[in-house]
Amino acid sequence: MKIDLTSMSLKDLKDLQKQVARQIEGFEERKKREALAAIEEKAKALGFSLNELVGASTVRKRKPAKPKYANPANKSETWTGRGRKPRWVEAALKAGKKLEDLAI
Repeated sequence: MKIDLTSMSLKDLKDLQKQVARQIEGFEERKKREALAAIEEKAKALGFSLNELVGASTVRKRKPAKPKYANPANKSETWTGRGRKPRWVEAALKAGKKLEDLAI
C-alpha cells in the first residue's frame, strides 16, 4: 500500500499520524500479551505459575518514610529528606541555616 503524502492536507496528515500511533501502540500491546501468554503456558507445562518463577508474589510494600525535618515557622510542614527539597527548606538554607537546624 502506497500513500501519496504530498497531496494530503495538514489535517489529513495529522489524522493519519494519530492512526499510525494508535496502531503501533496496539501492535506492541498485542505482542506483549502474546509473549506473556507463551511464557505462562511454558511455566504451566513445567508445573509452575509465572508468579512463582518471577517472584511477583513476594513483593513487599515499603512503609512511608518518617519525617526528619520540620519547618521552624510551621511545624506541620515536614520533609523526610527524600526527593526534592521543599521550598521552605530551600529558603532556610539560603538564609544561612544548616539542614541539621531543621531536624526534628
